[in-house]
Amino acid sequence: MKQWIAFWNILVKDMRAYYLKPPNISWGILFPLAWTGMFFLRSGRGMEDLASVLPGVVAVSVLFGSTSMLAVTVTFEKKERAFDRLLLAPISLELLMLAKTAGAVLFGVAGAFVPVLLAGFFITLPPVAWGIFAPTVLLLAVVSTFFGLFIAVAVREVFEAQTFSNFFRFPMLFLCGLFVPLERLPLFLRPLSYALPLTYGADLLHGAVSGTNAMSYSLDFTILGAFCIGLFAASLRNIRRKWIL
Repeated sequence: MKQWIAFWNILVKDMRAYYLKPPNISWGILFPLAWTGMFFLRSGRGMEDLASVLPGVVAVSVLFGSTSMLAVTVTFEKKERAFDRLLLAPISLELLMLAKTAGAVLFGVAGAFVPVLLAGFFITLPPVAWGIFAPTVLLLAVVSTFFGLFIAVAVREVFEAQTFSNFFRFPMLFLCGLFVPLERLPLFLRPLSYALPLTYGADLLHGAVSGTNAMSYSLDFTILGAFCIGLFAASLRNIRRKWIL
């Protein structure tokens, strides 16, 4: 019980200190709005354009919303030695890091539905398989958050965390089938695409919105779950090696 009380207090502290600040809330709303407006309001191609672009906009919102804040908060707290005080809390390291990442997951999930709501306001949404769409958004937020955690643990300065995040995030947008189908990519780039978690999240979102997924749902969910476990385990290993021992 004490561990879960500590978990809740850490989550509430992070939400108040970082995620619920007005600049972060406005950024979390404006960024998806900008992407949505860029693809929908200027295209004028209606339902066909919506079905093809909405999965990409949602994935981008989740990816940037989850990784940006976490990479900054964890790196900043380690630099200011606030993270060292958290290690004294009556909570296991695994639960501590889940508490530190829960806020970023919630932030990413909330940002994902901003373009959905905006698109539904202007255009009639196509039939969406919400049973696939909602868990995919959650898994994408988790894997993106753990990706941000992995980067934050590997660097010392906040600007380094942002630089390394962008180094991986922007190429990922063009290699994961979000806006360019994988079959149109050069052959030598396709193996790299299948090594990225966003590829499987994008496939699930395309399937949920337009039914154009290239792989089975079970395979996509399994690989996304494996990425979540692998990134979290690697982050914990680096924390123990670099920050504790």
